[in-house]
Amino acid sequence: MTDSRDKYQGIIPAFYACYDESGDISQARCQALARHLLAQGVQGLYVNGFSGECIYLTVEERKRVLEAVMEAVGGTLTVIAHVACNSTRDSMALARHAQALGVDAVAAIPPIYFRLPEEAIARYWNDISGAAPDTDFVIYNIPQLAGVALTPGLYQEMLRNPRVKAVKNSSMPVQDIQVFKTLGQGKIAVFNGPDEQFVAGRVMGADGGIGGTYAVMPRLFLKADEFIHTGSFQGARAIQAEINAVISTLTSGRGNLYAMLKEVLRQKGIVCGSVRAPLLPLQEGDMAIAQRAARMIAKAEQAIV
Repeated sequence: MTDSRDKYQGIIPAFYACYDESGDISQARCQALARHLLAQGVQGLYVNGFSGECIYLTVEERKRVLEAVMEAVGGTLTVIAHVACNSTRDSMALARHAQALGVDAVAAIPPIYFRLPEEAIARYWNDISGAAPDTDFVIYNIPQLAGVALTPGLYQEMLRNPRVKAVKNSSMPVQDIQVFKTLGQGKIAVFNGPDEQFVAGRVMGADGGIGGTYAVMPRLFLKADEFIHTGSFQGARAIQAEINAVISTLTSGRGNLYAMLKEVLRQKGIVCGSVRAPLLPLQEGDMAIAQRAARMIAKAEQAIV
């Protein structure tokens, strides 16, 4: 098995749910997106997370998405399957399925809605990990959406589980990355989550990034990561500025961000369908915004050739 320090680094796009014209999961389109991202040179894929609209998919649909990805790129990229559901039982079923497919790791946020004590969250994560005993586990920290943060105490409790190999940190303070790296004593990888602060997170010590906009502009994130590796921080900051301008443009639409992102991909010939209700599809005026964002990405990519 590849050393986890090699598997859990670099640029790992959060994978999008791909639908057919009826709004059902299209495994063919999922495979096409996975192969497209492989061709861009990314290090891995993070499947069935929030960017994959996981909370709006059934357990069986999430299985179908992961099966399509593994059939397309399994064994060639690091694949992390996000398996969290509010039900521990459903989460464990997804973890067992992911392990059977041969993913590198399963990941989970804490259960949302009810504010659970840390003891319950640790038990939830350990139960999920126990359902996939031969597979690594990645903690997903996103307090602004989950409603609960990964505290140092909870983190140290989870470090007693030898399958814990990484943290996907989507909290806004980049200091959290330093905290998790320090407490992990060099044994736990930490991914930067917020795309708008990728460079800051990497400078603070993140081993790589997992992000929702990577799939539409992977070359920009790959180049920023390359600049960090070589110590070219001015170049990295310049690319981060380009990335943030694109994100600002995409979020100026009325439709959901992932509808906008999928439209940018459609303009590149990668059809993913729209988004699932209650997320809003493209609204009036959004097409022009997505086209403008696509031109911004193309211009920025040309500048780094």
